Amino acid sequence: MATDQSKSDSTEAIPRGNASGFVKYLKHDLISGLLVFLIALPLCLAISVSSGYPPIAGIFTAIVGSIVTTFLSNSELTIKGPAAGLIVIAVGCINDFGGAGSHDAYRAALAIGVAAAVLQICFGIFRAGILGEFFPISTVHGMLAAIGVIIIIKQIPFALGVINPDTGRAPSAEPLAMVGEIPSYIAQANPAIAVIGLVSVLIMFLWPILSKRLGPLKVIPSPMIVLLFAIPMGMAFDLLHKHSYTLQNHEYQLSDQYLVNMPDRVFGMFDEVTYPDFSALQQSKAWWWVMMFFVIGSLESLLSAKAVDLLDPWKRKTNMDRDIIAVGAGNLAASLVGGLPMISEIVRSRANIDNGARTRFADMWHGVFLLLCVALIPTVLHRIPLAALAAMLIYTGYRLAHPTEFVHVYRIGKEQLAIFVTTLIVVLATDLLIGVAAGIILKIVIHVSNGVPIKSLFKPYIEVQEVDTSTSLILARESAVFSNWIPFRRQIEQIGLVQHRNVIVDVSETKLVDHSVMEKLEEMERDFEQEGLNFEVRGLDSLQPLADNAHAARKRGLASMRRLTVVADAEIESWLEERFVQLGATGYTVLQCRGAGRTELQQGGTSNREKVRIEVVMPRKTCDDIIDFLRCEVSPEHRITACVETVDVVRRQDFEAIVDSTETEAMITS
Repeated sequence: MATDQSKSDSTEAIPRGNASGFVKYLKHDLISGLLVFLIALPLCLAISVSSGYPPIAGIFTAIVGSIVTTFLSNSELTIKGPAAGLIVIAVGCINDFGGAGSHDAYRAALAIGVAAAVLQICFGIFRAGILGEFFPISTVHGMLAAIGVIIIIKQIPFALGVINPDTGRAPSAEPLAMVGEIPSYIAQANPAIAVIGLVSVLIMFLWPILSKRLGPLKVIPSPMIVLLFAIPMGMAFDLLHKHSYTLQNHEYQLSDQYLVNMPDRVFGMFDEVTYPDFSALQQSKAWWWVMMFFVIGSLESLLSAKAVDLLDPWKRKTNMDRDIIAVGAGNLAASLVGGLPMISEIVRSRANIDNGARTRFADMWHGVFLLLCVALIPTVLHRIPLAALAAMLIYTGYRLAHPTEFVHVYRIGKEQLAIFVTTLIVVLATDLLIGVAAGIILKIVIHVSNGVPIKSLFKPYIEVQEVDTSTSLILARESAVFSNWIPFRRQIEQIGLVQHRNVIVDVSETKLVDHSVMEKLEEMERDFEQEGLNFEVRGLDSLQPLADNAHAARKRGLASMRRLTVVADAEIESWLEERFVQLGATGYTVLQCRGAGRTELQQGGTSNREKVRIEVVMPRKTCDDIIDFLRCEVSPEHRITACVETVDVVRRQDFEAIVDSTETEAMITS
């Protein structure tokens, strides 16, 4: 409802995050900040615990990020804070320097966070934010899916209460090794904690479905519903006090080790401020983790900010260089006081939009509410069971690695699925950077095998022509692929957005336009539209899509089609032609003929009957539909002969039915 209101207001004025906007939109931003706070509080704790940092570290990050970035970034609706996508890096860094619970490892990780933040600031100052455009979309999605799988695997012991009573730590190992240990975790589960974990998981999955029928209650986020159930359950099991219980002749231990470790007094959070140990940067392994935080964190943040721009009801555009500077400054400040690394976080940003936020001050208010909560009622937060936080992250991991992601990528093209799955598997077997590199290398190999000249992999071959006083034509040759997109994009922006001219991009002379560029050309069209300019892509009809999807890669060459030949009695000719067109045929050829079929010959008939021979060339899907029609509706009543063969055509589009744009709808998933 809030989103609808936002859209209606967008025709009146574009909200700006300035002094007047602070006052004018105070009500909207304050309410949204409060509702986002309800989501952020448990998630910040969950992400921090899962990363091997103290629970308060995630809160520090959200508070610092919400205040610092609000005044540095021009991204109006993004929420900055700790994100599940960085858990894998954070916990790996902590383990490399001593493991969770080690104060030295924690301080070393903070120093690494400071170094990565400085690189991010430099990254933005030197206007390198566009480098986020380099990474292939399928590789990025494969990386995020792998992160989701790792999160789920790592949280299973927490959800089941499998914690070492001496150290208070859950089992940790390589993801694939932990998969083999899942039966062991189930056997070692603490029943009381497992009940809390199971109930919490069910709430996370079922509440989004059930809340739609509950009217006003639907604004309560599922993480908060989990806490409303999990905290009383923890109190019923008396987790605050160490004791044991017996179930089926087996004794189990319970204590506050299964609860979030928080300060035990008002304003105790300020005693938890921790400073980096910069001596850790003298070790060579530290710089590997610096690069991991810098590269993956910057990439995720840029992608999230771009996604939020698409969701913004007012279509305001974020300056990516300025935003990465803001994130870097936030990371610098957070790491200096004991916080986790932060990014522009998509889930909380989406909630911010849905709750009716107008300006960047909604992010600030969510941080203010976090500060008040943790400073004033830390003992309440101490009652949150770790199993409940694990359930929240299991759901987050599931969303990152949702089965529909695999289906979506497959529909774009089999080669995209290969890149996606390769990235996912290599990340699980090694680490994030190696996995992303494997996906990029595979994509390059596929491009070369599809005829892309090696010389054009990293350099676009383009020619600029003046069409008239207000329009320029950019003729692309050789290839338009992810690896040469950045200079290609800069040329488009320079001619169109800087010089304020309409642009036509002609790709008819390319050998391949890949999936990433297909999506980015669509984004460019939106950017030009916001500036009141026209952006047109020509020549795609001369290339053959590798799948039946608007964003599928397109390759020069012949396209495979199906040719259906039907021989039937002349009296049903008009009916067949009409139905073929209704089912998607774009044309047909009819030949009058005479003949006799097998049944007529067997009956001794010698006279030839008047017949027609109808030929239709069409895509596989249309052919399958027509075959079903012939089998179910025609054959039972009429004698026909039908055969299908594969043929190659020059222009695929000549044989595809035109779909009315009003019948299609773009979907944005988070």
